[in-house]
Amino acid sequence: MRRNRAAIVGDEMQKVLSDIISNKVKDPRIPFLTSVTSVKMSSDLTHATAYVSVYGDQATKKGCMDAIEHAKGFIRREMCKQINLRVAPELHFEADNSLEDAARMNDLIDRTLHDDEVRRRELGLTAEEGEATDEGNIQE
Repeated sequence: MRRNRAAIVGDEMQKVLSDIISNKVKDPRIPFLTSVTSVKMSSDLTHATAYVSVYGDQATKKGCMDAIEHAKGFIRREMCKQINLRVAPELHFEADNSLEDAARMNDLIDRTLHDDEVRRRELGLTAEEGEATDEGNIQE
């Protein structure tokens, strides 16, 4: 399947932006574990939305996003030096909360499995008996 130009440029821009933010922006509000998880380009390549993942609490994330917004002009200029495009895209930065969402879902799954195991022990059932009972309840 052939990828469109916007996706190819977005992938390259992700690498470049991640390098610029990690190595060239000298702002103490940007923590070490900050990464650009993806970049979505508009079809005409004039706008780029970069999703930034920041490890830390809400205050750390807000400070990091403020620092990135403050350095937006510098980041755009450095990006244009490394990627040769006809038009320098307008940069938009958004916080990527997918890691926190995944951790929350993982916790919910673990809690559900634990609660299920506790209920099975209380009823004196083994895992196989519990599955057979569950299947019987579903078929009724």
